[in-house]
Amino acid sequence: MADKAQLQEAIKTQGEVVRKLKSEKASKEQIDEEVAKLLQLKAQLGGDEGKHVFVLKTAKGTRDYNPKQMAIREKVFNIIISCFKRHGAETIDTPVFELKETLTGKYGEDSKLIYDLKDQGGELLSLRYDLTVPFARYLAMNKITNIKRYHIAKVYRRDNPAMTRGRYREFYQCDFDIAGQYDAMIPDAECLKIVYEILNELDLGDFHIKVNDRRILDGMFAVCGVPGEKFRTICSTVDKLDKMAWEDVKKEMVNEKAPAEQNGADEAGVSVGSVAGGGRYDGLVGMFDPKGRKVPCVGVSIGIERIFSIMEQKAETSSEKVRTTETQVLVASAQKNLLEERLKLTSELWNAGIKVEVLYKKNPKLLSQLQHCEETGIPLVAILGEQELKDGVVKLRNVASREEVRLIVSQIVYNLSCILTKHFD
Repeated sequence: MADKAQLQEAIKTQGEVVRKLKSEKASKEQIDEEVAKLLQLKAQLGGDEGKHVFVLKTAKGTRDYNPKQMAIREKVFNIIISCFKRHGAETIDTPVFELKETLTGKYGEDSKLIYDLKDQGGELLSLRYDLTVPFARYLAMNKITNIKRYHIAKVYRRDNPAMTRGRYREFYQCDFDIAGQYDAMIPDAECLKIVYEILNELDLGDFHIKVNDRRILDGMFAVCGVPGEKFRTICSTVDKLDKMAWEDVKKEMVNEKAPAEQNGADEAGVSVGSVAGGGRYDGLVGMFDPKGRKVPCVGVSIGIERIFSIMEQKAETSSEKVRTTETQVLVASAQKNLLEERLKLTSELWNAGIKVEVLYKKNPKLLSQLQHCEETGIPLVAILGEQELKDGVVKLRNVASREEVRLIVSQIVYNLSCILTKHFD
């Protein structure tokens, strides 16, 4: 390990690198990467008492989500799950890692993006790259020939992240698939309908659903002079049109993958990223089945991270406040020494399935309790008072309008449930 003087000099140099990048307004990802290096150097130096200094950052290509962001994500997930269920899908789950041999060779050149795990117990494992291959393995292993399923889970790719555009190394996929032998194009049409319903309900703005047949694309490659053995590798470059400029895609196709063998036309690149994709994979299950039995499959995957990036930007520019809890009522008190009564009423409402909070303070001021409701968006507050308790009633206040009604304590669950039903309908 370098001595203290060398570390201090390295820290000084790295600090200058960070300051230069900030002055040049470099990308956030580049700055974060150099800041991480600076923090690692400082960690090696340690504190005055030799205490280990942790580098407090998320791993490259990952991120934390705060309560506001999670509220937006949950809204998106609920819309997607509701659509999947409306179409009669059931859900499954598979392990976050698979046997390495299950994933190897299924993704073409993208196989280099698979995260391999160290051998921890006699098995060579890899983190799942998507949810499709695990689904195909699940069908073959359990001899399932017909199923309509959805699966929402994290997947992992050892990619160069572009987090500002919703590309990460750890991210969710939301998949809907129909497996089974059915009359042509009926399941395919339902997949398109699902994409339309979800994007329409999310209200992302105008969108186009593009339908492609790989056989047509292969025909275009053949006309352009691409050798048959290079069709698949060229396809993986075409798929990058929503991530890269046309000139970069053209360069990769012509110069790197099919040099001097194709005469592609110059066309404008795609500038807007895709938020969903899908297609058929009729032969995948047969690759895993010992007897090679095929199960026709078609599916669609919703790009939750890109959708979330759009929704997050919309929330930032909107004046509408995002609620991070679903609390319906705060049980409050107007005088001191009513903690027991507050907790008793809170418990009764919890038992009735009503979403309730109480401040963790023995004698909170009424104003503080009302301010908590305004800050967090709690719409109603049930106020206990000495006189009200003697009369067997509770005051229920609408936080926004400040209107109050008196509810009989013995009937509060029924009456409050009726008010909440009316309020939230």
